[in-house]
Amino acid sequence: MEENQTDHQQQPREDWLDEPLLQSKEQSIVKEEFKINELERILSDTGLTHFQRYRSATVVELKLLFFLAAPAVIVYMINYLMSMSTQIFSGHLGNLELAAASLGNTGIQVFAYGLMLGMGSAVETLCGQAYGAGKYDMLGVYLQRSTILLMATGVPLTLIYIFSKPILILLGESSAIASAAAVFVYGLIPQIFAYSANFPIQKFLQAQSIVAPSAYISTGTLVIHLLLSWVVIYKIGLGLLGASLVLSLSWWIVVGAQFVYIVKSDKCKDTWKGFSLQAFSGLPQFFKLSLASAIMLCLETWYFQILVLIAGLLKNPELALDSLSVCMTISGWVFMISVGFNAAASVRVSNELGAGNPKSAAFSVLVVTLISFIISVIAAIVILALRHVISYVFTEGENVANAVSELTPLLAITLILNGIQPVLSGVAVGCGWQAFVAYVNIGCYYVVGVPLGILLGFTFDLGAKGIWSGMIGGTAMQTVILIWVTFGTDWNKEVIT
Repeated sequence: MEENQTDHQQQPREDWLDEPLLQSKEQSIVKEEFKINELERILSDTGLTHFQRYRSATVVELKLLFFLAAPAVIVYMINYLMSMSTQIFSGHLGNLELAAASLGNTGIQVFAYGLMLGMGSAVETLCGQAYGAGKYDMLGVYLQRSTILLMATGVPLTLIYIFSKPILILLGESSAIASAAAVFVYGLIPQIFAYSANFPIQKFLQAQSIVAPSAYISTGTLVIHLLLSWVVIYKIGLGLLGASLVLSLSWWIVVGAQFVYIVKSDKCKDTWKGFSLQAFSGLPQFFKLSLASAIMLCLETWYFQILVLIAGLLKNPELALDSLSVCMTISGWVFMISVGFNAAASVRVSNELGAGNPKSAAFSVLVVTLISFIISVIAAIVILALRHVISYVFTEGENVANAVSELTPLLAITLILNGIQPVLSGVAVGCGWQAFVAYVNIGCYYVVGVPLGILLGFTFDLGAKGIWSGMIGGTAMQTVILIWVTFGTDWNKEVIT
């Protein structure tokens, strides 16, 4: 979701772009008009029966979708597995350590992740525009500008990490959990600045359709991360601090390897010309674009982070955090699949609308939503079947296993909703509806979901199940609204506008 969310934001004004791109863009559009769109041709072929049309169109669409979605799924899933494995290693140190890692990783670290990923996504619009216009040298400049801004943003975020213990206590967390979580968070400070470099690099490569190297690098880094985590946590005995330091190091390995690829690869020789002072010009305007790109993503990323923070205020916070952390980790892992389809949906819809193919855009929406929904339902069934044993992957506590088993039905519902909602958000981005979705997110998540969760969890004394149920209500409402808007869209008008 995040990778393509800025595709259809309002384009940056030419007065602060380094070179006008309009002429080259118009030439590209003219050339595109002469291309025959296979999918649109099939869907418009009245000589075929409806079944023949949809069967042939489905084959074409699936090839396009999986070509776009698969690399994104691999990269995001492997990166998520690094955080997930750190939480698993921490959980086997004890229930307190699992709660601390959960609170630090989900309650603090995700805050920085959402902000950095959102801001880094702004470079996608500019790099894609410049690459399409043949202004290859500008990609490197935009990469550097984004990195400078994100590094600067990392400074105030570091203060939040440093004072995480009093902040968590102020929010009502127990002193024991807040102290342990703070130790874990201290080791994640270097990760902030790894994010600052990684996300601009990621978008820089994606703008050039270079996706395989990132997948290979992430896979290799995961192996190194698992080995180092085992040695540092269990053999050297550095505990929570060692676990988070290794996670930070692993992210820097990803950054370093990708940057080496950029510098050494022939594929980037035209887009990376070395460091330039030009990167320091136009920063205020670039910051405005970056901030706008972050808002929509952060509203969604922080939603379930709030769930974990609220759970820390319950009567038995350690058990609540342990059980929720297991469920949220599983949900996040499956969510990476939807993120890949989110990216694919955004690209497919935007490309078809830009090419003037309303039937293809509508058909793409239908196919990508159904595929993601089917995968999510399968995942939910598997989770329900393993509800009594799945927590033992994370911790050995029987009480946690029982709590997770009780929460699993809510987890299954969340997985199914997350199979639809992120994809429709990607469609919305492809259509340029970011502002509308942001308003929907505020209303459904923070006006309905969070208050309802607090009401059920505390007033009705339903605990973690009540908090989660209320927030599921917010997600369900958002999903229904997006379904209604998306499938009620006049795609011919979308092409015209």
